Amino acid sequence: MAEECQFDINLVGDSLAMVALGYEDTNEIPFEEMLYHIKLVYRGNKKSFILADLPFGSYEKSHEQAIESCIKMVKYGKANGIKIEGGEENFDLIRKITSIGIPVMAHTGLTPQHHNVMGGFKLQGNTKNQAIKIYNDCLSLQKAGAFLILLECVPNKLAQEITNKLSVPTIGIGAGPYCSGQVLVMADVLGMNNNPHQPKFVKSYENFFEKGVAALNNYQNEVKNNQFPLADVHGYKMKSEVLNELKEYTKLL
Repeated sequence: MAEECQFDINLVGDSLAMVALGYEDTNEIPFEEMLYHIKLVYRGNKKSFILADLPFGSYEKSHEQAIESCIKMVKYGKANGIKIEGGEENFDLIRKITSIGIPVMAHTGLTPQHHNVMGGFKLQGNTKNQAIKIYNDCLSLQKAGAFLILLECVPNKLAQEITNKLSVPTIGIGAGPYCSGQVLVMADVLGMNNNPHQPKFVKSYENFFEKGVAALNNYQNEVKNNQFPLADVHGYKMKSEVLNELKEYTKLL
């Protein structure tokens, strides 16, 4: 569907852990499952640029571990680039990854993989010290070689100040209208999950869950009431001579 809409970028985010795979936390998804879903998206997408999240636990031990994970995502998953969460602490790592020819999208502000030390999934950059840190993080991440910077759940004006300062594009999610581009989780855009507690920055453009339940109920009711399948509409006919031959054969049994 995204390819049909000619989206510039398709991001295979580790949020799929919660919105598609039933995990309670994005940090639970193993690298192997992340790689599997990158391959899946690649097979359904031939035009858009594919970015993929480095999942929690696949890059923290060492730069060598991170490089190995990135290479697998590009070589076997066919990702065109990777996204990594964190601020200027990732400076050397991003430089190393980009030096081997892998584009990097940096991700700062609210970084879900670090929500335990952030006090949960909440607004970042709403104090002077936080705002200055995120601002400086972005300058550092750009200098390290990131070609895009994702700003998540930060005040509108902070995102605007950062976007105006940087020479690389910013992508916002919960960062207001002043970023260079926007991203939303596909399941949220389409209303695929029955979740009454959506973040403030989410807008659902359809209700796939409600329509899906209604369609399944209609199917179930029609089967129970012998309205589906209908012989003449949904079935296949048999030639009368073949049917007669079959009946003659069954008489012999």
